[in-house]
Amino acid sequence: MFKQLTFLQNWLQENDVDAVFINDPNHVAYFSGYHSEPHERILALLVFKQAAPFLFVPALEKEDALSSPWTFDVASYLDHENPWNIIQQTILQRADHLATIAVEKDFLTVSKFEQLNLALSPSSIKDISPIIQQMKVIKTPDEIQKMIEAGKWADKALEIGFNAIGEGLEEQEIVAVIEYELKKMGIKNMSFETMVLTGDNAASPHGTPGDRKIEKNDLILFDLGVVYEGYTSDVTRTVAFGEPSQQAKDIYNLVLEANEAAIAAVKPGITAGELDRIARDVISEAGYGKYFNHRLGHGLGSNVHEFPSIMGGNDLVIEEGMCFSIEPGIYVPGVAGVRIEDCVYVTADGCEVLTHTPKSLTVVS
Repeated sequence: MFKQLTFLQNWLQENDVDAVFINDPNHVAYFSGYHSEPHERILALLVFKQAAPFLFVPALEKEDALSSPWTFDVASYLDHENPWNIIQQTILQRADHLATIAVEKDFLTVSKFEQLNLALSPSSIKDISPIIQQMKVIKTPDEIQKMIEAGKWADKALEIGFNAIGEGLEEQEIVAVIEYELKKMGIKNMSFETMVLTGDNAASPHGTPGDRKIEKNDLILFDLGVVYEGYTSDVTRTVAFGEPSQQAKDIYNLVLEANEAAIAAVKPGITAGELDRIARDVISEAGYGKYFNHRLGHGLGSNVHEFPSIMGGNDLVIEEGMCFSIEPGIYVPGVAGVRIEDCVYVTADGCEVLTHTPKSLTVVS
């Protein structure tokens, strides 16, 4: 963790940037070891070129921050206080003026940017987001181990979901069972809102589980993940309840072929765009190209959606230690929606898959 902090401080020195203001909670945790979701309050990490960093938290979290792995100063504010004034005062204890600062343009809201600019009055502002992306894209062995554990819990979540399937149950009821059972086992957070979509609802790639009831011969799509020690998992499986139509089976087998072809091709030296093309060609050559309407995958780590994007036109060269999803899908309105997703980490000569729920078409009776 503090190796990342040192890297960031070195970047500030090499690029003559006085300080960086980080307020994405996932990135605050990445550099400090302190995990929090502050909601409307201000959470930030300030790192300096020539001075000691400090963590800034709401007062109600200060004791938690002090007992976290973070070993430097912690500043805080009460709800009735102006946080930007306290940030300004704490900075002045370290530096007379910050001529150049870096911020996360991918995350910082306009209102917070205006308040920060008013408090610090820097001469210039740089974007640290691409630098953090590059830092996070190669995972350490410790990070990968946490993601392996998160993957095991995602497999467990699928097992719970499959066992809960029953005719007449609503999608949202299956979601409730999955998340309730996981919480009893000690899993506090999902990576994102759990998706259980059945029948024609599954033909929407980002559908929302609702009161659609499971019917015989439906395909049911599960897309879920858990957070384990600050790291995420993400997996999708599509199963059958009864006997689906032949067209639905054909679509399933195409998606499975695309998933397996792309995973088999992952290795250092291939590009993100080439991986996308390998999976997409399988689907396009069978006449379903227009129904695969999203990228092949995305990076993941402490965030469930991270750099890089595994998509056509991306010439990024895949390197050992990268982690990303492989998730081809076919979505035919009124017929079927199928997606099969695994996340992988890249090894010296290929990749290892983080989730191991079988991918041959599972029929639940």
